[in-house]
Amino acid sequence: MNRIVTAVIVSLSMLSSMQAQAYTGNEKAISQSQLPAAARHTIKVHFPGRKVALAKMESELFSKTYSVIFTNGEKIEFDSSGNWTEVKCKRSAVPASLVPAKVSQYIRANYPDCKILEIEKDDGETEVTLSNYIEVTFNRHYEVTDIE
Repeated sequence: MNRIVTAVIVSLSMLSSMQAQAYTGNEKAISQSQLPAAARHTIKVHFPGRKVALAKMESELFSKTYSVIFTNGEKIEFDSSGNWTEVKCKRSAVPASLVPAKVSQYIRANYPDCKILEIEKDDGETEVTLSNYIEVTFNRHYEVTDIE
């Protein structure tokens, strides 16, 4: 009976450990050429002349995501298809060519002295962080839904 209880405990421990590893993902450095074509295109078009310091791929249970950090500290994240999901620029503005027109118009009209330092697309929403640290959230129709 003790052996059965011990075997069950060991099995549950191993299963728990395997699940934890599956959910934490597996990150590894990759070359820029290993990024999806759409990601490489985004970098070429919207970040010309910037040098890539690190490209990473993170494998989750059912998907992969990619991130690229440039030598100037800017960072861009991509989904498994290579579509950008988040751009972070610490000192410079997010490239205007990545910002939807309605978002740009709203920010220019309401925060004319601010730059967009971060932009994130997630579940039909777009969130921008401005240089004055205000965060503005837009719905899928680019109507403001929240300001923090």
